Amino acid sequence: MLFYDCSTAPNPRRARMFIAEKGLDIETREISIARAEQRDAAFLAVNPRATVPVLVTDLGTTLTENLGIAAYLEASFPEPPLMGRTPDEKGAVLMWNAIVEQQGGAPIADALRNSHPAFEDRAIPGRVNYAQIPELAERGKLRVAAFFELLEERLQNSAYVACSDFSLADISAFVFVDFARVIRMRIPTENSATLAWFKSIQSRPSANL
Repeated sequence: MLFYDCSTAPNPRRARMFIAEKGLDIETREISIARAEQRDAAFLAVNPRATVPVLVTDLGTTLTENLGIAAYLEASFPEPPLMGRTPDEKGAVLMWNAIVEQQGGAPIADALRNSHPAFEDRAIPGRVNYAQIPELAERGKLRVAAFFELLEERLQNSAYVACSDFSLADISAFVFVDFARVIRMRIPTENSATLAWFKSIQSRPSANL
């Protein structure tokens, strides 16, 4: 297998944590988004959509989305399970992972990419240039605040985001919550359940890679 990573970006970090939690040692190539290496011809030959992460399997299949990478690794290396054991758990993990992506990851990206000068005319990842829309940045921050409250409500009633065990949903939520620092948003000090959960995930070796 071959893993294309970017040490500074949240989505590759999600895959990197998943790989580490599985205890796998996969050959890795660093793609610097800061240097626009994802748009170089060499990388476009791997992923024409110019996004990371990418996992190339032993059979040569190219997987370019976190959920696809996670599903492949879970099927190939089922222990420890990170996408649920029972049908109910599997459904809950995918449901909560989607909620986290839509309600957490997407608005953080909107807030960052529609406001930071580094993303001028690059408001959406990929090969096509899109102009920034400042109103989306403002709305993104409002949505991130709502996401923090959604997460707190959930974690008041569950030790982990999706089910009783650590899962892909926790990886996604942790990475996005941590990455919210780039838009100067943090877990509210009164959100005790989320703060305790975050500290617990932060102590895992995979969170420090």
